[in-house]
Amino acid sequence: MPESGDSPLTQKQRSIASEAASDGGGVRDVFLSYASPDAALAEAIVAALERDDLPCWIAPRDVPPGAPYAEGIIRAINGTRVLVLVLSANAVASPHVGKEIERASSKRRPVIVFRTDATPLTPALEYFLSESQWIDAGAGGIEAAAPRLIEAVRRLIAHPPSAGPGHDAEAHAPAAAPAVGARPNQRWKLALTAVIAAAFIYFVIDKSWLSRRPAAAHTAPAPTANAGNAPPGKSGVEAPAFVPPPHSIAVLPFVNMSGDPKQDYFSDGLSEELLNSLVAIRDLQVAARTSSFTFKGKNDDVADIAHKLNVGAVLEGSVRKDGNRVRITAQLINASTGFHLWSQTYDRDLKNVLALQTEIATAVTKALQATLLADAATSIEIGGTKNPAAFDAYLRGKHLDRMNFSKENVLARMAAFAEAIRLDPKFAKALVSAAEAQIGYAGNYAPGPEIRSWNQRARENAEKAIALAPELGEAHAAMGLVWERGYLNFARAQAEYERALALSPNDIGVLTRSGRFFVVMGRTESGLANIRRAIAVDQLNPQGYSLLSFALYDAKKYREAVEAVNRALQIDADSIDLKNARGLYLVSLGEIDAARESCETPKRGWQGMLCLAILYDQLHRHAEAESERAAMQTEFGDGSSYQMAEIYAQWGETSKALDWLETAYRLPDPGIVTLRVDALIDPLRNEPRFREIERKLAFPN
Repeated sequence: MPESGDSPLTQKQRSIASEAASDGGGVRDVFLSYASPDAALAEAIVAALERDDLPCWIAPRDVPPGAPYAEGIIRAINGTRVLVLVLSANAVASPHVGKEIERASSKRRPVIVFRTDATPLTPALEYFLSESQWIDAGAGGIEAAAPRLIEAVRRLIAHPPSAGPGHDAEAHAPAAAPAVGARPNQRWKLALTAVIAAAFIYFVIDKSWLSRRPAAAHTAPAPTANAGNAPPGKSGVEAPAFVPPPHSIAVLPFVNMSGDPKQDYFSDGLSEELLNSLVAIRDLQVAARTSSFTFKGKNDDVADIAHKLNVGAVLEGSVRKDGNRVRITAQLINASTGFHLWSQTYDRDLKNVLALQTEIATAVTKALQATLLADAATSIEIGGTKNPAAFDAYLRGKHLDRMNFSKENVLARMAAFAEAIRLDPKFAKALVSAAEAQIGYAGNYAPGPEIRSWNQRARENAEKAIALAPELGEAHAAMGLVWERGYLNFARAQAEYERALALSPNDIGVLTRSGRFFVVMGRTESGLANIRRAIAVDQLNPQGYSLLSFALYDAKKYREAVEAVNRALQIDADSIDLKNARGLYLVSLGEIDAARESCETPKRGWQGMLCLAILYDQLHRHAEAESERAAMQTEFGDGSSYQMAEIYAQWGETSKALDWLETAYRLPDPGIVTLRVDALIDPLRNEPRFREIERKLAFPN
């Protein structure tokens, strides 16, 4: 009840409450967090703020009858501009208050503390409130403190802090909390995962794939496999009930609480490692990293995120790193009800981070009522390190891997992974990532004489990784990549991919890389099935659809390839590489005008050059065709040898085409992997020199 002298509910408060009921709870300038015994004081604070035209959200007033209570609180915190905490002995002892403060901090909402007594804080509250604004109630209570509270709220609304809890020169804070614990053609991931080939490293290796990663612009998400489960009220047509797969989960990027944006690589890396630890548990269906990270820095409701990713639960949290100490808070939310299934705060030395991720993965799995395999801890921790500096270097390399693909980027990645290996030579996942980066550099940027030496380094690192961690699925996938791209030994590559699938059947990288390989080896349906399985858990990633389009193109399903690349362009509408690839597919369909429009981009990649070199020749614009061919050769050198063979084959210059094909075999150029299914090479297939190259390649039956 309100304090003595206040009317139970002012006219303005009745109006606000009515509005809240009509809009499903709504959001307000201020969210009031309090323990139930302090309800009278909380209501008095609301009355004071709303008299000054600062609309508040307070439970239970603003929870519409019949609405999920927890979901209403989550939505309100997501949308509020300032959280005011009634800090008392009751609040310190209240679990739900701690969760509200944790969520506000994870959403970077400033917190103003209205303190009623000097009860010591718990470590968790001290962590989240050490930088918060504090106002003492004092002897005069809310009436005396109201002007300062109102001023602080208005200041934060007018000038919100850039990150983390707010600061106020006039508000006094407690002593700071102690440091936590005191060419055209691709991981120390915490030892938690049964591996993911890191954010689609796979497609940058093959010159038949996209050679540059498109910018992460997600302008218009493609329809998902669960499009019929969209939240009701979005389209004017009542949608069917949301029924996500059982034991399905998305891991959102944990919030970097260090205050330094340069530390994002660490919080993002830990989030991805935790995600991969869950992938290692076969009973769980885990949304892939790229789709989950689409929501980084946004305030989407958990329910909306779950609908878009087609999952039943969402794991979110925050990370603060201080030297070799790390504090991780994590909370698991039921996407349908909004209720917290589980939450916990962990303080650890980084050398114990592997055990920590196993601990979190185990807790999450139990909360989801999935079966945690007896050997799950072993599979989660395999291939990792206990060296904090090596782990940090590894995460820096993985962060670079998620950026746009370029020569400078690959060199920086290789340097980061080399540092991780120097610090811990037994760090198997760092060896895997180094091998992947080296095979990518060899296929995309290494001068002709250096290609073999880079392939050799990649092979040595992959072999070391397997020797150290023979049950690490991603190590076998990397070895398969080395045999396939670096040595053109397809029989050994096939054996490694099949071993990787047996060890890590849910791993996105293993699925996509093996899928692509199976398609170009002629195992079309198996390959397409693997790629589609990967897309099912990574529906917001344009690279999944672009990779599917390449596989469909190699399978001579040209119309389906166009449809797949159009799905990718729905998500990443500005990608030049995707547009150029579509043009190449349209050439095969004979749709010349559409193909030219898609390939004639102001700045085109190798696909655009290949497309136009073939297209202009068909239009008898031979000088322009030669200009595109020469531009590709100038930019990529011997690395474009296979594309030169394709162009000359399409031009009808058989002898030159075969010369370039022999060069591609000798280097080797990874593009030649597609020889068996490449329609652009068809004019050469009856030539004796071609048949000799095909014999040497020894494609599996």
